[in-house]
Amino acid sequence: MVTPPESLFEPLILLARLEGNCSIPSLSAILKRLAYRPNSIGSLSETFQAYGACVPSTLSVPQTQLVFYLSDELFALQSPILITLEAQSTAILKIQLASDRCAPTWQTHFEDLRDHHFHRIGMASDRGVGLVAGYQAACQDAIWVCDQFHELQDRFKRCHQLERQAYRAIAREHERAETFYNATSEANLPKRLEQYARAQQTCEQAMVQDDQLDVLLHLLREALHFCTDFGRLRTVAGVRSELMAVLSLIEEIEDAKLPHILKPIWSHLDDLLVPFTQVESMHTELLDLMPESVVDALVLAWHHDHLSHQSHGRKTHYHQRESQQWLDFAQGLLDDQFDLFKALVFEKLDSIVKASSLVEMVNSLIRPFLNTCRGQITQETLNLIMFYHNHRRYKGGKRKGKAPIELLTGETLEGDWVELFIQHKREAEQNASVAPTPPLELVPSSQGPTPPTQTPDEQLSLEDGADSAPLWPFVDAEAA
Repeated sequence: MVTPPESLFEPLILLARLEGNCSIPSLSAILKRLAYRPNSIGSLSETFQAYGACVPSTLSVPQTQLVFYLSDELFALQSPILITLEAQSTAILKIQLASDRCAPTWQTHFEDLRDHHFHRIGMASDRGVGLVAGYQAACQDAIWVCDQFHELQDRFKRCHQLERQAYRAIAREHERAETFYNATSEANLPKRLEQYARAQQTCEQAMVQDDQLDVLLHLLREALHFCTDFGRLRTVAGVRSELMAVLSLIEEIEDAKLPHILKPIWSHLDDLLVPFTQVESMHTELLDLMPESVVDALVLAWHHDHLSHQSHGRKTHYHQRESQQWLDFAQGLLDDQFDLFKALVFEKLDSIVKASSLVEMVNSLIRPFLNTCRGQITQETLNLIMFYHNHRRYKGGKRKGKAPIELLTGETLEGDWVELFIQHKREAEQNASVAPTPPLELVPSSQGPTPPTQTPDEQLSLEDGADSAPLWPFVDAEAA
């Protein structure tokens, strides 16, 4: 058996634990099978606890940095995990295992971020009572954007329910039709025909309800895009008018549950319009710099570019072609100023946030660890996850090849996340003025061949990752 160099042991267990989502019992079994030491569950747990203790739970920057927060709550058994991301880079700014999620706890959370030189522009989140109250107490002059995913989720769920009801009604109609055709007694024909007629009427009603709601929700989704199909940036008054018209039409659908489902959105309509205040202001600024036709072309190019990252297959290629066509059109009008104005428009539109759905990506990164430790996660483990997420480079999407910390600071990392973590660990040990712990060694077993291992009973299956398909298609380009 060939034993790898000692310097490979730390990278091996870090990659297996974080990159491979490997539970500690499974990692122990792998090391035992390979005859590497230390390999006990207790030793590995202590090692990872020590790793997490040498990295902070709150990111620090040397100078004040303007950021837009995305905040959310995740639960480990009864203990809440408070998470705050930066919207553009997706870097985790702070991750906290808290005793509660009340307003004072969240207020302290945001004040700690301020002490670490993060100055908030605003925050997007769901309507968690403690989260919103704590943010408003700590950041009284900043804007709050309600997460459109949570605001409209119930309406799209209702559409899926009506769709399933329609399919059941179709099957019922087909069943009644077969019963009628197979009737052998002439006396039963009127009864069977009446049953078929009722099933047909129910089926038509169910299909109409589903089709109407599906069309109107599509219009609702389009009304919340930053621009029209012609590239004109929307105004607050225009979006309000469109939303009210669509919601009024939805209320006219003959469905007893829809009025109750729509009631919250009527009361929160102003919250949905907050991002469009920024859009309207930005449009005025752009018109002072360039003609309206150029603004519309660059806005359409940005719109299709973002939709291309949210689409699949042919739709992706369609949006990519559309984006390039509008860029070519704008370039023909601007000549030498094209690159400058394109970067300006794209940067301004990217800075407007209307959903906190990106925080679910981090939640999906944490959930497998909650599964494998039965929810008993520690702050040190969260610190380790935070370092891994912030320093790993994306393998796909519009952030491909960049790590969140690179996008946040604008500085290129000198190595991959494993090398940086080991380097940070060594520096932390030296700065603490304590003797560094000896490096973990790969020690071949002296007991001969290791018998086949059994999967530990406590190992749980992992949940799906962040790329799982959403329940409904509302989270569009601007949410990212």
